[in-house]
Amino acid sequence: MEEGKEWEPATKLGKMVKGGELTDIREVFRLGMPVMEPEIIDYLLPDMEEEVIDISIVQRMHKSGRRVRFRATVAIGNKNGYVGLGKSIAKEVGPAIRKAIREAKLNMIEVRRGCGSWECKCSKTHSVPFEVQGSAGSVRVRLIPAPKGIGLAAGDVSKKVIALAGLTDVWSKSFGQTKTTINTAKATYDALRQTSMVKVTGEQARAVGMVEGKVG
Repeated sequence: MEEGKEWEPATKLGKMVKGGELTDIREVFRLGMPVMEPEIIDYLLPDMEEEVIDISIVQRMHKSGRRVRFRATVAIGNKNGYVGLGKSIAKEVGPAIRKAIREAKLNMIEVRRGCGSWECKCSKTHSVPFEVQGSAGSVRVRLIPAPKGIGLAAGDVSKKVIALAGLTDVWSKSFGQTKTTINTAKATYDALRQTSMVKVTGEQARAVGMVEGKVG
């Protein structure tokens, strides 16, 4: 929210959060209500960290001449089960980044974590609970459970997004035009989103120590 300005919610969800009816981000995801105000994330996840993934110049010809804009891609996360990705364009770098952060808050997802590695079986929340794959454009990213101590065996872009979600040990494989930074970030984000979309039984979840969203 803008510094010095009081947030006046415009949505039902926003009013529930500011009124104290909802005090945990997990409750928002359980309700399935869309987050349409970034201030909701500010209230429920005040410990968010930001990572600028990419800044690029976008040029477009106009009848008045060449127009130059800046495109920013930003990832945010609390390193404890929640991550978001946003992209925006503005005349200056600063506003582009701020708008991208706002967009990332609206795109916040809950990430399931666990220990799906047959080599480890520690039932801790350090990796993905099972193999997942995400895609964006021509890029595909596969995230594979890794044993404790391996670290994030992924490219620089994927590593930033994965770390913000709170994972510390993952093997990653990328395919396609991986030099396209934005698509690589989107594909990684999409793979993390798949962790919450795969149906698992209670027994399977317990076997890998799976948790949804933040711990504690």
